[in-house]
This record gives sequence, C-alpha cells and structure tokens, in this order.
Amino acid sequence: MTRFISFGSALAAIALGSFASLGAIVPRANAQAAYGSYIGVGGSVATTENPDGDREAAGIVAARYKFLTLPISLRAQAFFNGDGAAVVPTLSYDIPITWQTDIYVGAGPSFVFSGDTPVGDRTSLAIQPGIDFAIPNTRMVVFGNAIFAFDAYEDEDDTAISVQGGLGLRF
Repeated sequence: MTRFISFGSALAAIALGSFASLGAIVPRANAQAAYGSYIGVGGSVATTENPDGDREAAGIVAARYKFLTLPISLRAQAFFNGDGAAVVPTLSYDIPITWQTDIYVGAGPSFVFSGDTPVGDRTSLAIQPGIDFAIPNTRMVVFGNAIFAFDAYEDEDDTAISVQGGLGLRF
C-alpha cells in the first residue's frame, strides 16, 4: 500500500511539474484591441441650441493616448470655429468589443476659451461616450463620440450636447 501511495505522489508531482513548465513556456493570451494611440481631425455639431437659438458647428483635432497595460486612455478634443474655441480633455475607460473596435466612456472638464462652441460657452464638466474603429490593414482609425457638457451656458443652466466624428492616424 505504501508503494501505491508513493507511486501516486510521484505521478502527481510529475503532472504538476509538467503543467507548471507548460505555463512558463506558453504565453498568456490577453485580448487587446489592435490599435492604440492616434491623432486625427474631424467635425462637430451641437445637437442642442445655445441661448441665442443657434446650433454651433466646429472643426476638431482629436488625440488619444492608450495605456497598453490598462483599459484606460487619455483623450483630448480641440474645437475651432469662427465664434470660439474649446478643449475637452478626458480620462476614459475603454472596453474592447472586437479586435478592431473599442467603446468607451470618459469624463473631464470642458474648457471654453472664447465665444460659442458646440460644447457651450463656459467651462463645465463633460461626459464623453464614444467608439473607435481601427480600419483593418491600415494605420487609420474612425472615431465618433458625443460630449455632454453640464451647465455649459452662462445665460442658462442647460447641458450642451455635441456629436463628433473623424479620421485618425495611429502611432
């Protein structure tokens, strides 16, 4: 009986050692979107009217810096039109949907430097849900998002809502 127990212990030790060495040899697979940081250009349009009854539109420059070991990105969008300028930097939580697609939600300030913009006419808190799609076999990314800037108008305590989209180049 003692020989049987020692044979079983030896067999268990061999199996455990084999699995341990296999784990050291085979790299662990981590699902990670096939793209990362980018800089791009696009357009923005407000879905809400400002206190003057206008819907603002603007050109944008967008950037994303992806932390490769965390599902977090730093993002920024700069808005430029004939009436004003604004910058919305956010910290986002990214959720990979496929190898080419991420959805995310971010939060940060909306800094309005001058005039009327799609994100209002004063500095406020912004929430930014969005999606990034990496075009396969290229370095291009199509991005789209919405920005909800709370208490974004000086004359009214309304929320400014804008929709952005554009094309970026991964780096």
